[in-house]
Amino acid sequence: MATPLNPYGKMSEADQERLVSRRNTRKRVFVISLSSIVLVAVVVAAVVGATSHAKGDKSDGKDSMSSALKVVCDATLYPESCYSSMSPLVKSNNVSPQDFPKLAVQVAINQLSKATDDFFQNDAVKNVKDNMTILALESCQELLSLAFDHLNDSLAVTDKSILEAFDDLGTWLSSAGTYQETCIDGLLESNNATSSPLSTIASEVLRLPSEYTSNSLAIVSSIQNSVDSVDAMGAIGKRRLLMDETPAWLSFNERKLLQAPRSQIKFDAVVAKDGSGKYKRIKDALKAVPEKSDKRFVIYVKKGVYNEHVTIEKTQWNVMIVGDGMDATVVTGSLNFIDGTPTFQTATFAVKGKGFIARDMKFVNSAGAAKHQAVAMMSTADLSVFYRCKMDAFQDTLYPHSNRQFYRECTILGTVDFIFGNSAVVLQNCNILPRKPMPGQQTTITAQGKIDPNQNTGIVIHNCVIKPYGDLSDVNNFLGRPWKNHSTTVFMKNNMAGFIHPNGWLPWIGNDAPPTIFYAEFQNTGPGAVTKNRVKWRGLRLDLNANQANKFTVQNFISGHKWLSRAGVVFKAGL
Repeated sequence: MATPLNPYGKMSEADQERLVSRRNTRKRVFVISLSSIVLVAVVVAAVVGATSHAKGDKSDGKDSMSSALKVVCDATLYPESCYSSMSPLVKSNNVSPQDFPKLAVQVAINQLSKATDDFFQNDAVKNVKDNMTILALESCQELLSLAFDHLNDSLAVTDKSILEAFDDLGTWLSSAGTYQETCIDGLLESNNATSSPLSTIASEVLRLPSEYTSNSLAIVSSIQNSVDSVDAMGAIGKRRLLMDETPAWLSFNERKLLQAPRSQIKFDAVVAKDGSGKYKRIKDALKAVPEKSDKRFVIYVKKGVYNEHVTIEKTQWNVMIVGDGMDATVVTGSLNFIDGTPTFQTATFAVKGKGFIARDMKFVNSAGAAKHQAVAMMSTADLSVFYRCKMDAFQDTLYPHSNRQFYRECTILGTVDFIFGNSAVVLQNCNILPRKPMPGQQTTITAQGKIDPNQNTGIVIHNCVIKPYGDLSDVNNFLGRPWKNHSTTVFMKNNMAGFIHPNGWLPWIGNDAPPTIFYAEFQNTGPGAVTKNRVKWRGLRLDLNANQANKFTVQNFISGHKWLSRAGVVFKAGL
C-alpha cells in the first residue's frame, strides 16, 4: 500500500518516527549479519588476542581484523586478491568489519584508475591506425569512465550507510564489471591483426580491477543476503515502510507524465521536421538539457522520420522524449558492424543519462540482416523506462546493456540475439516478433551477458506475446542462447505461438550450455510453450514454483515498485 500523498511534500511525524525506527533496526541487523560472516574469525581472533594480551602484545586488534578480513574474502570469487589488496588498509587504519565494503570499493577504484592509465599509455594502443580498432578504443575510454563513475557512486554510498542502498550498490557494482567486460569484448569483436593483441593487453591490464570490482560486489551481496535472511525471519518486520513504498514527496505531475494526453503536458522543447517546433533535430533539442538536473526535461518530437543518431549523454539526467506514436515518430539510422562500426557504437538511439523515459517512439536500424550487428536502441541508463515504443532492426535490435530498465507495451522485431546485454531488465506486456533472418540462420530472441554469479542482472520477459513477424515456417526459432557463463533469462506467463523450436534454447557453441547459467520458463501458454522436448541442460529450470518465479517480478528483480510509480508507469509488480 502506497504512502498517502502529503500536499506539503513532507513526511508526517508518525512517518518520520517509523523511518527512524526502521533505520535503527536495519543498522542492528547489518551489524549482526556482518558479524555472522566473520564469526569464525572472531573466535580465532579471541584465542590469538588472549595469548597476545598475556604476552603484552598490542597488535591483537589488527590481528583480529586481519582474521575477519580473511573470512570475508573467502566468500568472494577471488579470495587471494581480495585479501592481498585490502589487508594493507586494514593493518594501517583504525577499521572495523563494517568498513570492509568501503575499503573493497576504494581498492577497485584505485586499481581501475591505474589500469586505465597503463592501458592507454601502452605503445601498441597509442600506435593504432585502423578505424575499427580506433572506434573500439573510444568505446573502451567511455566504458571505463562509466565504470569509474559507478564505483565512485558506490563509494559515496558506503561512506555513509549501505543499509538504504543495497539495490543501488548491487546495480552499480554489477554495471562496473559489465563495462570492463564490454571493453574487452569490443576489441575481441574486430578480430583483426591489430585488435586481437590489444584485447589480450586489455584482458591482462583489467584483470585486477575486474577482480576487485567482483570482490566488492561479493562482499555487498553477502551482507545483503544475511540482512534479507534476518528480515525474512521477522526481525525487521513483515511490512516494509517508507523506503519500499512510493515516496510521499513525489510530485503529482511527475507521476502522470506517461499517462497524460500530449495536450496536457508542458514541454520544455518541441522538435518538428516541418519547422513548427523550435528545433528540427532531436540532437539540437538535447543541447538545451541542463546537466545532472533532478528536474524532468520533456521533449516532444512530432510525427516524422528523423534520420539521425541520437545520444542522451551520461550527464543528461531525467530526460523524457514523447512522440506521436510508435509508428508515427521514427528515429532511424544504419550504422553496423560489417561497415566498420563496433556493436557498442551502432545504436541509432543510445541512452546513457539516468532516469530516462521514452513514450510513443520508434527506433530503427535499417542496415538489414546482411550487415550483422546493428542496434536500434541501446541503454546503459539506470532507471530507464520505455513505454509504447517500437525497436525495429535485425541482429542485436535492443541492447539493454546495463543498470535497471523497464519496457512496457513495446514491440521488438529482430533476428539474431535481438534482445541482449547485461542489465537487470523486465519486458512486460510487449510484442516480441522474430523476423526472417538470412538464409541458413536461426532466430534467437535473447542473449544475456551475466559474467559474475553475484551480479543482479538478467532478462525477464513477462506477460508478453511472442509470435512470428511474417512466415518463419522454414526457420528454426529459439528463445535464446547463453552468451556468457552465468547468463540469466526467464520467460514467464507469456503467450508463445507454435513457431518456437521444441528444444526451446540454442547453445552458444557446441551442444551444451555452461552449468552455471540460469534459464527458466514459468507458466507460459500457447503451442510454443510446450516444454516436453526442451534441451536437457543443468541450468534450465522448467519446474519453478511461484515463490521462485516471484524473484523475477518487477518488484523483486528491479525494485520497480520504488521507482516506476514516479514515472507514472502502469506495471504489474508481481506475477
